[in-house]
Amino acid sequence: MKKTQLILSLAILSILFSCNTEKVKKGEINNPVDTIQLTSDIMTPEVLWSFGRVSGVEISPDNSSFLFGVSFYNVEKNGGNREIFIMSTEGGEAKNITNTESGEYSAIWRPDGEKIGFLSPESGDLQLWEMNADGSDRNQISNIEGGVNGFKYSPDQSKIIYIQDVKLDKSPVDLHPDLPKAEVRIETDLMHRHWDKWHDYKYSHVFIADYDGKSLTNSIDIMEGERFDSPMNPFGGMEQINWSPDSKQIAYTCKKMNGRDYAVSTNSAIYIYNLDSKETKNITENLKGYDVSPVYSPDGKMIAWESMERDGYESDQNRLFIMNLETGNQEDYTANFDQDVHGLSWTGDSKSIYFTSDCQAKFQIYNLNIESKEIKQVTKGKHNFRSVHPFADKLIGTKQSMTTPTEVYAVNPETGEETQLSFINKHLHDQLTYGKVEERWVKTTDNKNMLVWVIYPPNFDPNKKYPALLYCQGGPHGSVSQFYSFRWNFQMMAANDYIIVAPNRRGLPSFGKEWNDQISGDYGGQNMKDYLSAIDAVSKEPYVDENNLGAVGASYGGYSVYWLAGHHESRFDAFIAHDGIFNFEAMYLETEEMFFVNWDIGGPYWDKANKKTYANSPHKFVDKWDTPIMVVHGEKDYRIVYTQGMSAFNAAQLRGIPSKYVHFPHENHWVLSPQNGILWQREFFSWLDKWLKDGE
Repeated sequence: MKKTQLILSLAILSILFSCNTEKVKKGEINNPVDTIQLTSDIMTPEVLWSFGRVSGVEISPDNSSFLFGVSFYNVEKNGGNREIFIMSTEGGEAKNITNTESGEYSAIWRPDGEKIGFLSPESGDLQLWEMNADGSDRNQISNIEGGVNGFKYSPDQSKIIYIQDVKLDKSPVDLHPDLPKAEVRIETDLMHRHWDKWHDYKYSHVFIADYDGKSLTNSIDIMEGERFDSPMNPFGGMEQINWSPDSKQIAYTCKKMNGRDYAVSTNSAIYIYNLDSKETKNITENLKGYDVSPVYSPDGKMIAWESMERDGYESDQNRLFIMNLETGNQEDYTANFDQDVHGLSWTGDSKSIYFTSDCQAKFQIYNLNIESKEIKQVTKGKHNFRSVHPFADKLIGTKQSMTTPTEVYAVNPETGEETQLSFINKHLHDQLTYGKVEERWVKTTDNKNMLVWVIYPPNFDPNKKYPALLYCQGGPHGSVSQFYSFRWNFQMMAANDYIIVAPNRRGLPSFGKEWNDQISGDYGGQNMKDYLSAIDAVSKEPYVDENNLGAVGASYGGYSVYWLAGHHESRFDAFIAHDGIFNFEAMYLETEEMFFVNWDIGGPYWDKANKKTYANSPHKFVDKWDTPIMVVHGEKDYRIVYTQGMSAFNAAQLRGIPSKYVHFPHENHWVLSPQNGILWQREFFSWLDKWLKDGE
């Protein structure tokens, strides 16, 4: 269940596009956040949804300026809009160069720097458009039936690659054309649905088209007839496809499997397509785990990518591999680096690579020297750098923390000194009072040191007693880092006068491979003891009301809540489980990516040797449930099917336990629409307040 930050941005893009199909109307407001005046300094759900969401930095070819996108949401319209901003790499004013109601996505510079390419639904389908650097002279470049989902210019600017869905399979209506109103699915293999969508008989393919500065012609499908996806579903984007510097090759990511084979394997590969010979070569056939996001060195002599070692383990260590294209030699440059790597970016001289990595629940920027193989940490501090972009002798990156949503920063590559460049949310941010975020180390039952974040309410009074919430992380492999969530927002929780206890329990990365791997096959084991060590340590503080403790979490965190409900020995007074696993036997056959349950649960329940995890299925301990519980689930969650949540709620009801079921018919594993998001927050705190503050 572990995914990168790309997951959220792609999911947001889909909801923004679906909610914005109006014709372009120029507005007057550069940044709508600057118009918001609050009547209180305390975070509310409505305030949280008012923040602009920054992403997608692209530096101009002459290094003088950069683009970035900001998504703004309108609660009344229950949708959002993405705008493109431009500013100098030296800092200054960020100017909105789009300011439209149609939305602009995936903005990048044309190689000559004269135009900006972007995707827009202005003409109906999502098509490629271009504009000047000031937003003027908008022109539609592509007119492809069905639209395009992503694109990149060739370095010589003679061609463009784009991705498009191609229908290759027949639907039941295709097979029975005399029954056009029939509503049925007929399946003969696995992967008939994935994440939140049923298979639509289409596959994402990579196309090459000639480009003359005005239009696209002579499109070629380099995957013609292949029933595979590039980028990979459900979360891959254009970072998985890249041009060679000489514009003669394309490297792309694909898992060329179908059905059952696809469901049980993580063995994706890097393929290189030669434009002259039209031949495709798998350059990672010898590697068996995830291999993704190939990036050519600027001199064209090397190609780097992110690689996992073990097939079937989606949360294996993410390594940095480099292949010498002249010799064919491949090497793991992170063999002695016990951390994950993300977002590889070459320097212009091809001598080093910058990337981000999570160390002790904080994402920092790192640099790999290709010749010496030395890895140097560039930044320090209590934050998450989500991306890094080298240019000339400088760096630009996007950074967030538990108290600050993402903004753009300049970073000195030698000293790590940071300078904030964008201030999209400053006006709103400055009106709020945030709670203190404390880094605490707690001893576990096996005498290990565990990092636990403690977040205090704004205007914290040490002489008062506060109810506390144990936050149970999902994944199960995804560190409780300095992320800024727009749903599980620690500052929002603290603003409701709760002490938040957020442990980096066993199974979370950034504390070494051993710590990360331990949880597999040990659900309900040491990591649950870690949770209890964290809440027991913090609840001893004089300002914590140990008689009013709650536990909350989603996904694996939801499973954790269900499990704790049967084992907490009267510690907790309220629970909330969102999209959690309740019944492992059912989960094994309901989910879609079978490699996850095969690796982490250990395989099918009918395998008599696989008893440990199934013995810890929460549904086996309902007889011990005695605490109010609220269950939340999205009906379009195909990773953990909504019947898991419904079963948990029904069990609580039959046991006579105070319970509530919040069901979102059109949400997936997350809650993405503004009004549903606000309702989620209201129900969340209404339930907790009822059982932890009202004395019932």
